Amino acid sequence: MSIVQEAKAKVREQWERVSEITRINQAKVLRAFQRNQVGTHCFTESTGYGYHDLGRDALENVYKSVFRTEAALVRPQIVSGTHAINLCLSILSNGDELVSISGAPYDTLQQVIGIKGSALASLVKRGIRYREIPLSKNGHLDLDAIANNITKSTKMAMLQRSRGYSWRPSVTVAEIGRAFQIVKKINPDCICFVDNCYGEFVEIHEPSEAGADLMAGSLIKNPGGGLAPSGGYIVGDKGLVELCSEYLTAPGLGSQLGATFNLTRQLMQGFFVAPHVVGQALKGAILAAQVFMELGYEVTPLPDEVRTDIIQAVKLKSRDKLLAFCRAVQAMSPVDSQVVPVPAQMPGYDDEIIMAGGTFIQGSSIELSADGPVKEPYIVYLQGGLCVEHVEFALEAVIEKL
Repeated sequence: MSIVQEAKAKVREQWERVSEITRINQAKVLRAFQRNQVGTHCFTESTGYGYHDLGRDALENVYKSVFRTEAALVRPQIVSGTHAINLCLSILSNGDELVSISGAPYDTLQQVIGIKGSALASLVKRGIRYREIPLSKNGHLDLDAIANNITKSTKMAMLQRSRGYSWRPSVTVAEIGRAFQIVKKINPDCICFVDNCYGEFVEIHEPSEAGADLMAGSLIKNPGGGLAPSGGYIVGDKGLVELCSEYLTAPGLGSQLGATFNLTRQLMQGFFVAPHVVGQALKGAILAAQVFMELGYEVTPLPDEVRTDIIQAVKLKSRDKLLAFCRAVQAMSPVDSQVVPVPAQMPGYDDEIIMAGGTFIQGSSIELSADGPVKEPYIVYLQGGLCVEHVEFALEAVIEKL
């Protein structure tokens, strides 16, 4: 306990910076709710086709106001962040070129693209050409390589904001803006797409304000605020978002259909509290970085580094320590604290994965969780925390377990 409390005293300045970001983002969300006249009439249930769902329309108007885009698609029918991203990639046609400008995407998306696995509906199987531009030696976007590899025939430039299971910095909004300026200078018609998972409300601006034409994320991560039971979102150019909606429902139906099953209140309230919840998760991540840095472990980001996602990576260099870390987080969870996580094969991953997540919403990454591939150098990825006090208790349990 003393180790955590001493670390807490050292990160006060960083926590104050997070509080200011939270305040700015909270004001932005509040104004969006007011501007779009959200009222109790928005909370009525819709079923079946979901025609004339006023709440759904209001929710999507709030999203496009906050992210400053022409359109938004926010639906409980989108089952995950990967599903939302796949909808965005589905607008590509046979012969189109997709270029990832942030190196290899995370493991499960590699199956969607078709560079791993044998999925019959992958992009590669459907005739879409794919290339990757590796990151620079320091883990940042390689702007020179982007300038040399984007061409007039590139249909979409894709960027993953978060680090995923990799020991690299996440991509800041400023970096995203510089990269997309280069892309648009070479090919003004190229679609700039961002996987925004884990990044919402971490900075005061979003990639959609830095040149992204299309952006997607999960509601059981940052923007759901821990209240959304499922769902995903897509925001961006009106024509592109509507095209994505036709892959969600059907051509000609698009965004006009989709019942919300009495979930609008939860999705609205989750989005309203999301800036605060993200702020709590960030404070917990900063504290974890300080604690484990002082205990002699390598961490990224460092406690005083600028952050652009909620993930904290700690290099444990030991299989036993990785298992102990995750088991301590699980034991300190409000749900399934009696469960002992074990490494297992998971769809889309080459290595066994251990996951600790005693969460109210299954797989919710904005609630406190810890996970990682069971391979050298045994890095654990800690994220989330609905309240920073919970992160403190978990860190104390981890230290004791280690």
